[in-house]
Amino acid sequence: MAAWDRRFEELLREYLPFLSEGEPLAPDTSLRDAGLDSLGTVELLGSLESAYGVRFVDDALGPETFATPEVLWAALGRLSQAAH
Repeated sequence: MAAWDRRFEELLREYLPFLSEGEPLAPDTSLRDAGLDSLGTVELLGSLESAYGVRFVDDALGPETFATPEVLWAALGRLSQAAH
């Protein structure tokens, strides 16, 4: 799996209030533990769709998709491939 791009990390960090600025975002970081709540998930979803020109389909909207950066980046990659 390729590492995510800078835009993805910048967008994601906006919704992770418990992750300090200098703290690295590891692939297996729990997004919930880093502060991603349900409202943040909805807002992040919209930001990712807008930034990457994709639509999250129903089967990609489960909490498991938003568990870690690695899982979310993989889902985004699949959606991006399907859209293009």
